[in-house]
Amino acid sequence: MSKTALPQPQLDVRHAVSVCVGMVIGAGIFKTSPMVAGALASDTQLYLAWAFGGLLSLVGALCFAEMAAAFPDAGGDYHFLRRAYGQRLGFLFAWSRFAVIHTGSMALLAFVFGDYLAQAIDLSPWLGPYANAVLAAGLILLLTALNLAGVRVGLGTQLGLMSVVLGGLALLGGAGVSLGDMPPQTPLSTAGATPDWGTAMIFVFLAYGGWSDAATLSAEMRDAKHGIARALLIGLALVMGLYLLANWAYLQGLGLAGLAASEAPAADLMRVAFGRGGELLIVGIVTLTALSVMNAILIAGPRTTYAAARDLARELHLGKWNAKRGTPTAAVLATSGVALALVGFGAATRGGFSTMVDYLSPVYWFFLCLSGAAVIVLRRREPDAPRPFKVPLYPLLPLLFVGCCAYLLYASLVYVKAGALVGVAVLGVGAMLLWPMTRKGR
Repeated sequence: MSKTALPQPQLDVRHAVSVCVGMVIGAGIFKTSPMVAGALASDTQLYLAWAFGGLLSLVGALCFAEMAAAFPDAGGDYHFLRRAYGQRLGFLFAWSRFAVIHTGSMALLAFVFGDYLAQAIDLSPWLGPYANAVLAAGLILLLTALNLAGVRVGLGTQLGLMSVVLGGLALLGGAGVSLGDMPPQTPLSTAGATPDWGTAMIFVFLAYGGWSDAATLSAEMRDAKHGIARALLIGLALVMGLYLLANWAYLQGLGLAGLAASEAPAADLMRVAFGRGGELLIVGIVTLTALSVMNAILIAGPRTTYAAARDLARELHLGKWNAKRGTPTAAVLATSGVALALVGFGAATRGGFSTMVDYLSPVYWFFLCLSGAAVIVLRRREPDAPRPFKVPLYPLLPLLFVGCCAYLLYASLVYVKAGALVGVAVLGVGAMLLWPMTRKGR
């Protein structure tokens, strides 16, 4: 029997940075800024909210960097959770990503892509009311083919897409500069007189979410000691700067009240600054942004599935690594299949976007809270393990991160209400499926 193929160290920092930035910068900054503005009462509060979100994400990145450097693995935070709390919780996390977080995010973003592209290309005469769903499904199939071609093709695509995203945010900054001190062009309305920080931070962190997925590349980094730490810190510092730039530009062109009232702030800003041509340009960039995040998910998500299947039952096809292509081929196909099924579900119900946002948030923050605490658990459980990188100010920073995550879990449960029940039900299904399989696990 031939030796099992394993991930090989072939990636550098720029690849991991592209995944980190690609996972974070998506529809978030183009969709959530109005909701954050509507919950706050001043420009200063808006800047503080986005800066705090970036700083807390950096703290979380420091925690993940320590674990990724000490315990590099293609499973990323799945591997950390499994090592800290046992295989059952690790497998439940892998299930939540496979069935809810990654595949649901792919379907959600695919609909964003379809909605925006349908505004530029009217396919309704041929596809009727399902044009957006067909475009969404077609994008998933295209990205699947690119990633099946090999890890270098998938990551090369990600580098190119990240450049487009960064260019789009730079355009927003340019629009803000071009407007200078002109008064906002959008008619004023009343923004939130009493700030609701809980609601504001839910949407801020929704926009920052996804950075932890770059940890899935830790086993493939050429610089095993410091590569993933540098990638996480560089990526998040870049994201925070771009988010502050984008919100500054929104305020320059729309004002706080205008931003709060906007359905599409990037398009409104570009129309004010550059006319109809600018508006169409940013619509195209938002479309490519959704594509970029989906591609990053399709790089990182199947690696968690591969790692879980590898540990749960080696005979599962999902736990096999394709050495020639440098990808977990079966896991990529399975992830795409579930995402396509969710696109079909969304097309049938016509309410998939809002429902998925509801149940994604509580599940995401529950496991991120446990991942942050895993730094402390692993320090105590495996004190002699080599740690090339350590979280500064330990244990203060990990405890700060866990506390904020716990608050956001509470806030998301209060905010989403019925949607949280869907997430709990999905976790329950995963528990019923995985618990019997793990009785004889290692």
